[in-house]
Amino acid sequence: MFVLPTRRLTVVQLLPALCSGGVERSTLEVAAALVQAGHRAIVVSAGGPLVAFLLSIGAEHITLDIGRKSLLTLRHIAALRRLFAQLRPDIVHARSRLPAWLTWYALHGLFFSPKPRFVTTVHGLNAPNPYSAVMTYGERVICVSNVVHDYVLRHYRRTDPQRLRTIPRGVDLARFRRRPYPDRSARRWARKYVPCLDDNTRLLLMPGRGTRLKGHGDALLLLAFLRRVFHYNICLWLPGACQPGRESYLAELEAQARELGVTDCVVFTPPTEHIVEAYAASDLVLQLSRKPEAFGRTVLEALAVGRTVLGWNHGGVGELLTQLQPDGAVSPFDTAVLQRRAAMLLMHSPELPPDIPYTLQTMQSATLQVYDELCT
Repeated sequence: MFVLPTRRLTVVQLLPALCSGGVERSTLEVAAALVQAGHRAIVVSAGGPLVAFLLSIGAEHITLDIGRKSLLTLRHIAALRRLFAQLRPDIVHARSRLPAWLTWYALHGLFFSPKPRFVTTVHGLNAPNPYSAVMTYGERVICVSNVVHDYVLRHYRRTDPQRLRTIPRGVDLARFRRRPYPDRSARRWARKYVPCLDDNTRLLLMPGRGTRLKGHGDALLLLAFLRRVFHYNICLWLPGACQPGRESYLAELEAQARELGVTDCVVFTPPTEHIVEAYAASDLVLQLSRKPEAFGRTVLEALAVGRTVLGWNHGGVGELLTQLQPDGAVSPFDTAVLQRRAAMLLMHSPELPPDIPYTLQTMQSATLQVYDELCT
């Protein structure tokens, strides 16, 4: 529950689209908190499947294609300027680079007072360059992890540290409840997607988009090793590996699985809407992104459900594993250690943290506090 405001704020969040992903999810979570606290929450984007949910929680959506990388997109600076003049928002919060640039220029052409306060969130470890620098231009710059905070100060040295606020993304503990292990009902459910799963089969789970950076190849190598060397009866589920437009990458993974001799014990599927059940059905959750990620939401979700995690010790994933489950953190790309650690974790489940410190409500409250400090 959020404290009702002394005055009602109007907050506009801006991002390319409302399809799927961590940025989109955080946008919806903050919009929900704003509405619950009695504020007006507006999201500007090109639209997408999540618009219906946004409207259902009492927020508003304005359709504007502010994420398309084209010179024609610059015309939206004037559109945003008119929109801000009409809405008179207290806060404009940009969550992506191109929307941030458009917002930055739109704000500089406003003549009414007081002008909206500008907030940005650095959601990713993008290559440091002048284009990415706009994410440090906010009067408050929200960093989604300590890794991001340090990255900003290291690469954008003109940034005033006093403007930075580290607000880790949080997990909804009402949804990601601790589950028994093994969870027989979840495993029965998972057999619809993983036909090779039975009562005597271990399940590796690695959710992630169908992109090479997510490390699917490393997961396949690990599966083959565990079956060949330790003779584990084990299978691998990769929800999210099947995506429209990624057919050639999927074909590469299928060819690698054939070469390794694991075709009959790996399953590639689209993302699942029932990720909690997928975690509950698993024995070990993998997070093997080749590129350091800003945050490791998969780590938090899996640990909240009560499942062991194994991942590369870099970026936000390494930060969370080091704090919450240190024996799951492996030096990046040390395949031999990864293989031995996986075998160890499958034989002896470590003690998992009884409480997850990074909760959804904590993230929501901290974000609203940032808005409040700028408007009082």
